Amino acid sequence: MDKLVRPLPVGLDRLRQDRILEEALASGADPLHPAHVFSLAAHTSLRCTIAVATSAAEHDPRTP
Repeated sequence: MDKLVRPLPVGLDRLRQDRILEEALASGADPLHPAHVFSLAAHTSLRCTIAVATSAAEHDPRTP
C-alpha cells in the first residue's frame, strides 16, 4: 500500500480519516455505522459523527 500512496500528497492515515468522515456523513451521522464498518471505539465514532453533524449544520442555509 505504501508504494501506491507514496506519490500522493497525503498518507494512509489521512485517507482513512477522510473515508470515516465521508461514511459518517453518508449514514446520516449515525455513530453506530462508522463504529461497525471501521471497528472504531464508541468515543471515536461519536466524535466523528458530531463533527459531521456540526459541519452539516454550519453549511445548511436554513440554519439561522
